[in-house]
Amino acid sequence: MLTLAGIINATGVVCFLTPVNLYDSGISGTSVLLSQVTPQWMTLSVFLLILNIPLFLYGLKKQGIVFTIYSIYAVAIYSTVAWLISDVLPIDVNFASPLAGTDLLLCALFGGLISGMGSGLVIRNGGAIDGIEVMAVIFAKRIGISVGTFVMAYNIVLYIAAGLIIQSWILPLYSIVAYAAALKTVDFIVDGLDRAKCAMIITTKPDEICAELMDTFETGATKIDVIGGYSNKPKTMVYFIVNRFQVVKLKEIVHDIDGNAYITISEIADVFAANQDK
Repeated sequence: MLTLAGIINATGVVCFLTPVNLYDSGISGTSVLLSQVTPQWMTLSVFLLILNIPLFLYGLKKQGIVFTIYSIYAVAIYSTVAWLISDVLPIDVNFASPLAGTDLLLCALFGGLISGMGSGLVIRNGGAIDGIEVMAVIFAKRIGISVGTFVMAYNIVLYIAAGLIIQSWILPLYSIVAYAAALKTVDFIVDGLDRAKCAMIITTKPDEICAELMDTFETGATKIDVIGGYSNKPKTMVYFIVNRFQVVKLKEIVHDIDGNAYITISEIADVFAANQDK
């Protein structure tokens, strides 16, 4: 999967973004920019290795040996495939995308989607394909911001620097479109296209509600004893997992049994259940 992820990521960047001088995010985008302003032999593949590997090694203690090995391997595949597409295979990616031509919007959207798919697969399989994510994990908390904010701040600086260097803002702005597409795709790959919903139901009729929910949706429920903060009376919270198509039906069932039940519903990324009691 890491091999496949590296191939996909390289395809998205080299076949869609770099031919029209768009920039990926993070260290990958930095490598693209540096390859444009340095001698020809300093290619994207070279900068990917030079910049990423030291960052992963620096984060070895924080992230662990397995994560570091997986990440370096994914970057190596990414770098190798990028070199093969650019310099070995009979594919012309010097002036236009072989699939989207010079259409900046198409290149930004599909480059972001495909590279985001590769990045998401690496993350889902225990690694990372961009060293800036490791730096974010290490330094974000120290400076009082979230990991996502750290990465976003880095990319903002990158795109501003690109605009100043090339003296044009069209390509950096389209690069933001690619970044947004990649970010959303990573979320889909890592968390799934259809996230589950967690329902927490505060009720005085937990047995009836649990029985009806389990019978209707054919899955288990959990009952937790709680105390009302205002009334100071004992109640029960029913914890139940549904998908987004079942939320309306769940509300109907609960309120038919207990019109005063208090329901909160939130989104969850993953559900793991080895054995489930019904």
